[in-house]
Amino acid sequence: MSIFLYGPSGSGKSTVGKYLAQTLNLPFLDLDSEIEIKLGTTIIEIMANQGENVFRDAEANVLQNTVNGVEKVVALGGGTLLRDENRELVEKSGKVIFLKLDLRTLETRLSHDRHERPLLAGDLSTKLATMLENRQAHYESFDLCSNAFQPPHLVVSNIQRLLGRYHLRGMGRGYDVVVKDGGLHQFGEMLRSRRLDGPVLVVSDTNVAPLYGERVIDSLKSAGYTANKLVIKAGEKYKTLETVSMIWHNCLEGGLDRSSTIIALGGGVVGDLTGFAASTFMRGCQWVALPTTLLAMVDASLGGKTGFDLPEGKNLIGAFHPPRLVLADTETLITLPERELRAGLAEVVKHGVIADRDLFDLCAQGWDELNSHLPEVVRRGMAVKVRVIEEDPYEQGKRAALNFGHTIGHAVELVSGFTLLHGEAVSIGMAAEAKLAERLKVAKSGLSEALIKTLKGLGLPVDISDEFSRDELIQAMKMDKKKADGVVRFTLPVKIGEVEVGVEVKDLKTVFEELK
Repeated sequence: MSIFLYGPSGSGKSTVGKYLAQTLNLPFLDLDSEIEIKLGTTIIEIMANQGENVFRDAEANVLQNTVNGVEKVVALGGGTLLRDENRELVEKSGKVIFLKLDLRTLETRLSHDRHERPLLAGDLSTKLATMLENRQAHYESFDLCSNAFQPPHLVVSNIQRLLGRYHLRGMGRGYDVVVKDGGLHQFGEMLRSRRLDGPVLVVSDTNVAPLYGERVIDSLKSAGYTANKLVIKAGEKYKTLETVSMIWHNCLEGGLDRSSTIIALGGGVVGDLTGFAASTFMRGCQWVALPTTLLAMVDASLGGKTGFDLPEGKNLIGAFHPPRLVLADTETLITLPERELRAGLAEVVKHGVIADRDLFDLCAQGWDELNSHLPEVVRRGMAVKVRVIEEDPYEQGKRAALNFGHTIGHAVELVSGFTLLHGEAVSIGMAAEAKLAERLKVAKSGLSEALIKTLKGLGLPVDISDEFSRDELIQAMKMDKKKADGVVRFTLPVKIGEVEVGVEVKDLKTVFEELK
């Protein structure tokens, strides 16, 4: 699906469009430039010699050809969608983003623009004001809008959040991340358009496969792939080398080779196991993530971290092996049990704490508000992790910010015997680590109270059970993969929207002091 940028002259459609296309690794097309190429003359000359109607006819003709072929970013003219047939064509072919800008800023920009605008020639102020007044209702009819007053890179970031569309770089070949309602139905074609080869093995678990396994297989076969399915047992306790070995053997039985594709359909456990199996099968083959849990969509599926557990701790064996595509079909959240959905919100809260105050404030509105805006929650939650992992793809520094809540959280999860969901354990970990941050003077007093109130408002646990042995928790923390030189390093909040990484705590017994 292509992305169409629309708005009045001076709103920056071409500038933003080029930046957006580069960011998403898509081709860029300026509709006005294409019209001039096709007609062999300038728009100014067309308008002067043949009139606006002739130009609009040519515009519609070029637009018809533009929407065909590969997906792209298209900068439309300021009046392209005034014709109903143009708007209908564009909205069937992709998403329209309207770039908003106030009259004064538009006038300032256009007065310094070297390009002539035929419809604004002469008295710029009067003609611009009249044009905006005449088109006001039309312009206000577009749902997806971005403030174009900001610098282009910030406008592009906002557009990505609106669309749920990213292209991650920094770890080998880049890959697309797409949030799309009903995307599983088009999954096979999405693979074809990215030239991913078969045969394909779809790995899912006993919870997800009965719901979505056949839908994915049918989509793959419709796109011409040979596809088989492997269903593994659901749950963290099966995140083992034995399950990885099962995936390897099924790859061989399905005729997969180094150029084939393995699909992970499910939550974080399925993604971690499948990604690791792909990283090692025949020394590495390609894989794709189809996350079906909120936690996997906003966190586990992004960044290329794969692995499995040992009895001593979570994710102690693993590899960085990024997928070729991440497709988050938010329709799959409809069938997600409420407990799983709430657990996923823990990672959303975490992302708000580490880098997005507005996202945290949204979380603070409570369960009912977030539950009614899940696609937006997914897009905003993803945006934080994407930004962090692009800055530090191999976790050499800044990416450690994502560990907030996980040092204690992983220990609690392990000691619970995985009776706690990962997100529930992270919630407990965040509450404890926020209190630790205050005690160590990393954070000001009151931060933990605000965080705990938000977590409780989402129905998440915040207290470490008295039934959990502190000695066992400490032992689990000592085995945590985030330690260095024998010292466990925490990521602790400074304030909402900022964390400090690498905080050393040599005496882990002090961690559990005064946490209640």
